[in-house]
Amino acid sequence: MAENVHGQSCVPRLQISGICKAFGQNVVLKGIDLSVRAGEVLALIGGNGAGKSTLMKIIMGIYTCDRGEIRIDGQVAKLGKPAASLAAGVYLVPQEPLLFPNMTVLENILMGFHEKESELKKRLSQHMQELGFQLNLQRKANTLSIAEQQLVELLRGLMRDARILILDEPTSALTFGEVQALFKVVQDLKRKGISMIYITHRLNEVFEIATDVAIMRDGVITLEGPVENFTKDMLIAGLLPQDADVQQNDRAYEPVRYSELKPVMQVKALTGYGFKDITFDLYPGEILGIAGVVGAGRTELISTIFGRDKTLSGQVILDGKDITGLPTKRVLEEGINFVPEDRHRHGLFRIRSISSNTTSALLNSVKIGRINMNRSQQKRIAKQYADDFRTKIVSLEDLIGSLSGGNQQKVVIARALSTMPKVVILDEPTRGIDAAARSDVYNIIRQLKEAGVAVLMVSSDIEEVVELADRAITVFQGRINGEFSREEITQDVLTSASFGIGQERKVRV
Repeated sequence: MAENVHGQSCVPRLQISGICKAFGQNVVLKGIDLSVRAGEVLALIGGNGAGKSTLMKIIMGIYTCDRGEIRIDGQVAKLGKPAASLAAGVYLVPQEPLLFPNMTVLENILMGFHEKESELKKRLSQHMQELGFQLNLQRKANTLSIAEQQLVELLRGLMRDARILILDEPTSALTFGEVQALFKVVQDLKRKGISMIYITHRLNEVFEIATDVAIMRDGVITLEGPVENFTKDMLIAGLLPQDADVQQNDRAYEPVRYSELKPVMQVKALTGYGFKDITFDLYPGEILGIAGVVGAGRTELISTIFGRDKTLSGQVILDGKDITGLPTKRVLEEGINFVPEDRHRHGLFRIRSISSNTTSALLNSVKIGRINMNRSQQKRIAKQYADDFRTKIVSLEDLIGSLSGGNQQKVVIARALSTMPKVVILDEPTRGIDAAARSDVYNIIRQLKEAGVAVLMVSSDIEEVVELADRAITVFQGRINGEFSREEITQDVLTSASFGIGQERKVRV
């Protein structure tokens, strides 16, 4: 086998040629050509519905292609089943964790191995030490946060000596420290000659970790080459449709005048599992950002406000009414709606249509006589949000599971907004959403603000909080350790406060 001047094989480790795939009349892949050599990291980026997931499922043997071929180390690979792909040295670390909920972390990771458990545990311990991960291996998977589930999936992949590793949004739920540890592992794998396809929506990661980049749009590769040949602006331009109306962010819109308003929601000394003594006010037409690292208590806080978790002490007041400890159904009826971080566990009815998922939150409104909704009205509402969000669909009657992950997230957001709540809680609203769709979601959030809806937004994306928030609070180790006015919100300030660095700052409003 021929080698280049660096001693690496000139034959690509993975070569994809002319791959086509259609589902009925929907042509998803239109002749994909890609290659990855040993020790290379190919960053694959593209909009929701571009075909990335379908291509990865073909490589993993979950789908078969209609035309084209895949070669591994120069040999045509027959990858019609996942077992064949695994045997060929291909492993996919999925974006959405696929764990057995009633099994332990250790059982989930070691499933399928036939080696001695003592040897497997030794290898696993080494991987965890390299990554700086600390997980109780005897915990049940259903007790893990989304970030911890992602770590388990990553460990599953590292435990298998794959020559081709596919990482699908691996950092979407990781803290800064965990991301840096992952990047170190990726660098180590590169030096060992492992080939990687790195799917991400975080463009900064492309320049930090990848050797090459490819953009997929509408089932074709529209741009590819070595990373050093591109800038971030070039990648963003490549992601957008040719006729896209790119709107520039303008942070100069009129700020909320708190002294002239009465809070729509007041949280007073609220304490629950994972947080303590949280106090803040939320005003009509305000976007209040909550920043902090994974595990700081942000998700537990908003879950308790929404009635999913038990309140230990304190109060939640909505429009002067005490709603502390009310069940979620009652909280919805009072005027708060919620977009969860984990759409698969908490956000979707997977065997129902896109239309039904979009309007399902309106059912309570129908029962109490606020909305008269028939089938035609249901479709009209669903179509409105599909158009506003630029959701890539074939038919509103298709199952929600037929959509890409980002388009599913758009439907979950649309469902929360369809009830026109007084307060909407957004937990990582653009997780898994590409650059073009992110702009659509931002515009929708701003429209809510203009309509006087109060938005409580938890986001691990500091840039997102900087761009959208009128005011921000940071949560560190379960407590608010900083509150910042719009003029004071910067990436440096929020990042430092989120990690408990620097002096606490309170802003009087």
